Amino acid sequence: MKLAQERAALAAQAAPAASADQTAHTSRTMVLAAALGNGLEFFDFTVYSFFSAIIGRLFFPAHDAFSSLMMSLATFGVGFVVRPLGGVVIGAYADRAGRKPALILTVLMMALGTGLIGLAPTYEQIGLAAPALIVLGRLLQGFSAGGEVGAATTLLMEAGREGRRGALVSWQMASQGGAALAGAAIAVLLSKALAHEQLESWGWRVPFLIGLAIGPLGFYLRTRLEDTLPQAHDAETSPQHATPATRRKLPLRQIVAGTMLVIGATATMYTLVFFLPAFLSLTLGMPQAAAAASGVAAGVVLLVGSPFAGRLADRVGNRKRLLVGASVVSLALVFPAFRAIALWPTPATVLVVVVVLIGLMTLTSPTGFLMILEALRPEVRATSLGIIYAVGVTLFGGFAQLVVGFLWHATGSFYAPAWYVAACGIVSLAGVALFREKG
Repeated sequence: MKLAQERAALAAQAAPAASADQTAHTSRTMVLAAALGNGLEFFDFTVYSFFSAIIGRLFFPAHDAFSSLMMSLATFGVGFVVRPLGGVVIGAYADRAGRKPALILTVLMMALGTGLIGLAPTYEQIGLAAPALIVLGRLLQGFSAGGEVGAATTLLMEAGREGRRGALVSWQMASQGGAALAGAAIAVLLSKALAHEQLESWGWRVPFLIGLAIGPLGFYLRTRLEDTLPQAHDAETSPQHATPATRRKLPLRQIVAGTMLVIGATATMYTLVFFLPAFLSLTLGMPQAAAAASGVAAGVVLLVGSPFAGRLADRVGNRKRLLVGASVVSLALVFPAFRAIALWPTPATVLVVVVVLIGLMTLTSPTGFLMILEALRPEVRATSLGIIYAVGVTLFGGFAQLVVGFLWHATGSFYAPAWYVAACGIVSLAGVALFREKG
C-alpha cells in the first residue's frame, strides 16, 4: 500500500514536467508548420530575383538581354498583383472552414507554383507555353502567399496563451529572414560551384526543386496541427445581440488603419534589402556584391532579432507607445543614414545603416501584428489580416523599386530612397493613431 502511494506521488510530480515538455514540443511543431509557408515564399523571392536574368533569357527571349530581364521581372511582379485576391479568398476560407485546412491548401498551392517554375521546359523547347507556365507558377505563388500570412499568423496568435502570443507570432518574421539567407546562400554557392553553361542549363532550377521538396514536409506538418478556430470563437464570443452576418462583416476602418500601419515596415524592408544594392552600384559605383551584403545583414537581423522583439511585445503594456517611439526614431535617422552613406560610401557604412534601420523595423513588427490580431474578431481575423498584409506588401513593397527608381530618375537625388521610406513611415504613424486597440 505504501509503495503504491509513493509511486502515485512520484507520478503526480512527473506529470507537470511531462505536460510542459509536451506543450513545448507542440509549440515548436506549430511554429515550424505555420512559418514554413511564409519562409518558402521568401526563399522563392530571393532565388527568383537572383536568377531573373537567366530566367529572362530562357523563357522570355527578346531582341536584347535587357528586354528579356524586364519581362522576367514583370512576371515576377504578377505574383504581387494577385496577393490581395488570395488574402480575401483564402482568408475567408480560413475564417469559415478553419485555419488548418486553409494552411494545407496554401502550402500545396505554393509548392505547385514553385514546381512549375523549376520544372518548366524552356521557350526553345515548347515555345509560348514556356512563359505561360512561369506566369501560372507566379500566379499560384502570389495567390497562396496572399492567404498564407493571414491564416498562419492568426493560428500562431490564437494558439498562444496570454503573455506568449507575441513570441509565437514573431516567428513569422524570423522565417522571412532565415529563408532569405538560405535562398541567397544556395544561389551564391551554385553560382560559384558551376560553370555559366551549367548554371543556365540546369543549375538555376536546383533552388526551386528544393522549394518543391519542402511542400510534402509542410503538408505533413500542417495535417497534424490542431485548428484554433473553434477555440478562438469559444474564447472571444461576440455580443449576444450580434447576428452571424454582423459578426462576419469586415471592419473597414481597422483594415484601412492596419494597412497604413504596416506600410512603413514594408517600405523599409523592400527598399533597403532589394533596391539598395543596385542603387548604390549605380550611384556610387559600389561593387554590387559588397552592397548585396546588406541583404544578408537584414536577414540575420530578422532571424535573430524577431524572437526577442516578440517577447518584448508580450511584456510591453502600451503597444502604441512602442510603435510610435520606434517609428519616430526611425524617421529621425533615415536621412542622416543616407547622408552617412554619401559621405563614407563603404560596405561597412551600408551594413551599419541597414542593421540599425532594419533593427528598428524588426523591433516593432511583432508588436504591430499582435495589436492588429487581438483587435480583430475571430470570425474575420484571417481575412482582415490577409487583406492588410497583401495590400500593404503589393502596393508599397512590390512596387517599391519602381517608385523609388522613378523618384530618383525624376529628381536625380541620392536621397530618393530616404524620401520614400520616410513618407511611408509617416503614413504608418497615422495608421497607429487611427487603429482601435483591443478593449
